[in-house]
Amino acid sequence: MRTDDFDYPLPDELIAQAPAEPRDSCRLLVLHRADGRCEHRAFTDVIDFLDPGDLLVANRTRVLPARLVGHKAQTGGVAETLLLKRREDLDALGGVWECLVTPGRRLRPGATVEYRAGGLHAPLGAPVVLRGTIEEFVPDSRGGRVVRFEPMGGRTLDEAIHEAGHVPLPPYITGYEGDPEKYQTVYAMREEHSAAAPTAGLHFTPALLERCRAKGIGWETVELEVGIDTFRLVEEDDPTQHVMHTERYHVPQRVVDAVHATKAAGHRVVAVGTTSVRSLESAWDPEAPAADGARGDIVERLDATTNLYLMPGSTFHVVDAMITNFHVPRSTLMMLVSAFATRDQIMAAYQEAIDMRYRFLSFGDAMLIE
Repeated sequence: MRTDDFDYPLPDELIAQAPAEPRDSCRLLVLHRADGRCEHRAFTDVIDFLDPGDLLVANRTRVLPARLVGHKAQTGGVAETLLLKRREDLDALGGVWECLVTPGRRLRPGATVEYRAGGLHAPLGAPVVLRGTIEEFVPDSRGGRVVRFEPMGGRTLDEAIHEAGHVPLPPYITGYEGDPEKYQTVYAMREEHSAAAPTAGLHFTPALLERCRAKGIGWETVELEVGIDTFRLVEEDDPTQHVMHTERYHVPQRVVDAVHATKAAGHRVVAVGTTSVRSLESAWDPEAPAADGARGDIVERLDATTNLYLMPGSTFHVVDAMITNFHVPRSTLMMLVSAFATRDQIMAAYQEAIDMRYRFLSFGDAMLIE
């Protein structure tokens, strides 16, 4: 197995630059794993492939306005900072973060960046709302820094971040000036923890969710804090040598109970997005006693971390079907979906989607793998 096995030519014009309107009007490619057959539908038709008693599990995380554009205090030059992960181990108040900074080479420990409401377009004379001081490098992370932030003007840190920050769209989405709420799911929690959206869930509308409930389809949510590393390509020729990033996740007991009830009744657990897949499969404990007396069961996970890396050869213990988007070539997400179906099925389906001019990546169309 080589990383090249998960590469494919993606035309730039097929990378969606804006979301479908309404959300559930995008296209849906249905891949039937039993025979590799593809169907082409609208996303609103996803309910036709879900049976009463099936359980949808989605990631309810919300995206933080984690992109900060400011000026270096020493020179006035432009500097960009992307918040990745709070470091409570270094500051219980949450003022210390792991970040990606640009320009990385010129922002070394001791450098200070000042951020103003309005970001880069704010005049240099405008009051500073947030100040960040580089403290150290993040090991094994290109452009990674540990930054200590100081809110200004009597603001809390969260208030300052919201005044200065912007929702960080993926780097392949350029020039989008629409409603940033379109990069949030309609069922997202109030608290903001992620650097990227769980994009498979962007297609659901309140009306579609209500139709699912009316049909008797269950609904539960987990939480996985999506890191910006989700956009990273696998650079190693041998994908097994790739170091998977770590993300915090929560699978509460109510989800465990719902999974047990769904499986016991002979129905399917359908994950909405790869982050939900990774949450559910990370919560599988091979040593936990199951109801039938065997070993292996899903268990509650609260404030846990996972670096689960699913690739061809991996076993899925919890998830029976998956709703997902079309993913970046040579990414761990391509490997995950190739593990759930087969590599040949996924590559054939992607080529069919390209031939039929589907829209790809975060704002693009959807796929149901069943």
